[in-house]
Amino acid sequence: MATSKTPAPGNLLTQVAGERQTGALMVGGHPGGAVYVFEGRVIYAESPASPGAGAMLTSSGRLAGRTWQNALDLGTSTARVGRLLVEQGHLTQGELELCVLGATYDAAYFALSSATAPVEFLPGATHWLGAVVHIDAAAVNREVRRRVRLLDEIFGNPRVDIAAVVPVTRAPRERVVLSSLQWELLVHADGQRTPADLALLLGRAGFATIQELRRLAALGLIEVPEVRANDSPEFVRLPQPRGAAAPVTRPAPDRGDASVVPVINGPETTTARTSPPNGDPPPAPPAGENNTGAFRPPRLARRKPGAKLPKELASAENPPVHQGTDEVLLKRIRTALRALR
Repeated sequence: MATSKTPAPGNLLTQVAGERQTGALMVGGHPGGAVYVFEGRVIYAESPASPGAGAMLTSSGRLAGRTWQNALDLGTSTARVGRLLVEQGHLTQGELELCVLGATYDAAYFALSSATAPVEFLPGATHWLGAVVHIDAAAVNREVRRRVRLLDEIFGNPRVDIAAVVPVTRAPRERVVLSSLQWELLVHADGQRTPADLALLLGRAGFATIQELRRLAALGLIEVPEVRANDSPEFVRLPQPRGAAAPVTRPAPDRGDASVVPVINGPETTTARTSPPNGDPPPAPPAGENNTGAFRPPRLARRKPGAKLPKELASAENPPVHQGTDEVLLKRIRTALRALR
């Protein structure tokens, strides 16, 4: 295994092609991928962000799933999966070449477009699909650069390519004209699926999916992800629960009064005063006041089923009232229970 320190994966591909080597360029990062070469010619490429040839053939309905799986079982060990599909009459040579060309250029964009992704070359590695096509490495690099420029001209926000697709709730204009692929993307976008998920679900090329999503973003039909300097594609910021912690930008307490301490209790911040040094503790509040704050009445001992309440509580005229009762919430619960009857 030869590790390369080349800053750009495309440069290593050019070097490998010039030396007419056979093997695989393994590109790390997000999304990364692999580019397979045979005697200096590119024969296939794959990436997690792009559906492979098998996914495109089965998702589009051109091949049955069991047919593709049978070819994998018989031809993977000898790298003859593509040849078996043609020999058994499931695909013509032209159909297979067209599918492999589309999948290769599609995955090569994701694997080679990054200029700083880590990359290494595995000599002698080959793909189980077999050498169906032979593509010049310079042509692959030119196509990758062309696609990068095309996406930047449509809408210059690369986060659209990796973030979950969220359609807007209201169209920004009265009339909107969509292509068939744009319509499919909007229909199947549920706020959770990423562009790679949609491409795999619909059996579409990954680059074509991203291209249409950028056009939808330019039209204002999908939410544009925010660009954060500290965020990476692998980092997900979880929402903070309200009222569970002190705000990060809370004002610092006045150091002149050391007895003031911020207390977080619910969505609002209150202040409590600590007892002065060597002084008596503050008196407990009367029953019914602040019984949900820092001072709470002592809990009752556990009673046996059917036992009577203590006399001091049973004879009380005004029992303490819980201050946190939410009448609106109780009404919603009552309405929901009635609907279940």
